[in-house]
Amino acid sequence: MKKALLFLLFGLLALVLTAAVAIYLVVKLALAPSPGEWPTRVEAGPFSLEVGVPTAIRLATSSWFAPWLAGRSFETEHGPVQVGWNEAGTTLELECAPCSASVPALGNAPIRLDKLRFTARRDAGSLNGVIEATPGATTVSSVAGDNVLRARWDGRLTQKALQIHIDAPDAPIARWYSVLAPELPELQRARISGTLALRAQLDLPANHLALHPRIEQFSVEGLGTEALLNARTSCGPPSRLTADSWLARAVIAAEDQRFFSHPGYDLAELTAALDANQKAGQVERGGSTLSQQLARLILTGSERSAERKLRELLYAVEMEDTLGKPRILQLYLDNAPWGEGLCGAEAAARRYFKRSARNLEPAQAVWLASMLNNPGAALEKWQRDGHIDLERAKWVAEGLRGLTRGQRESLLRNLAAARFAPPH
Repeated sequence: MKKALLFLLFGLLALVLTAAVAIYLVVKLALAPSPGEWPTRVEAGPFSLEVGVPTAIRLATSSWFAPWLAGRSFETEHGPVQVGWNEAGTTLELECAPCSASVPALGNAPIRLDKLRFTARRDAGSLNGVIEATPGATTVSSVAGDNVLRARWDGRLTQKALQIHIDAPDAPIARWYSVLAPELPELQRARISGTLALRAQLDLPANHLALHPRIEQFSVEGLGTEALLNARTSCGPPSRLTADSWLARAVIAAEDQRFFSHPGYDLAELTAALDANQKAGQVERGGSTLSQQLARLILTGSERSAERKLRELLYAVEMEDTLGKPRILQLYLDNAPWGEGLCGAEAAARRYFKRSARNLEPAQAVWLASMLNNPGAALEKWQRDGHIDLERAKWVAEGLRGLTRGQRESLLRNLAAARFAPPH
């Protein structure tokens, strides 16, 4: 009897293993990428197989296979995904809650959403659907109506790629904040006005994302930045530089050439920075205005994350109203880092050139402004080689406004010949 039970047990085990292997082989055969098709590797328990992504998308959105997926959930690298199927609309429905995604171009910390709902309907090689993002418990008092962010999308699927166009209509900026960063402490007291619309294009598998935002009437109140009107710097004596001083003009040329025309943020620079960072696969270009940099220096800290960027944006927009351009520029100059723990224009001018910031020569001002891109590295190069990045210094000099042609040529000659003594 015992031998018979063991025989039956081993027989059932062999049958299960045979069925599992058979299913694996069928799936592998059905989803195997055809020649030239966009592939990806999928891990499923002990099995690993290469899948053709377009084939998998067509299968998952087909009316004969998608109902089999309905009601199932899957663990993914972005979070748990629940699958549904709308028979009447022949639409696949996916819900990820909570959901996260790493975007190296925006920093090291992933973007987290409490709930993301995604629908997809396919007609041959064309796809379309809706994206909905829902915030968690933290909400913003100034948001009226529901707090869901909605966007429509359409895409074109080929054997080698998927191109997706996303169109999110105007929605309150406060709603965007409540969805993208519901735990920001500033949201408990900030009164945020204005709207944001967004068009985007995502190319897969290239993973290239192009954003085209449109912001209208963005304003922030309640963060208390008016207290900075009479704030003192901890970086040493104030420089008391005016906007027409050589160093102030050089810093604007180096860090924020549209400083006097933007409302605290520069959408053109932000989108250019995102594109550059995507190509690099990491944050290499900040895209921050002087107003945003000032917020980072004295209020938000310098953590490389999307949440920190969103925080500094709130402060920058409010400071434009409470402080104004002249005071923002003055505060930035008095708090900016210049290497070796040194900060403030006055301290930097005295340390590196043994004179007041107000008395810097044009070439010295350009030299200091050029260091702000990466103060530590610039100082190390200066101490090692006897000069900083001269190409960047020349670029800053070219961007200086208010110079005649003769003055600019003279400045460029002086920079090329400059041999300022390295600080010890």
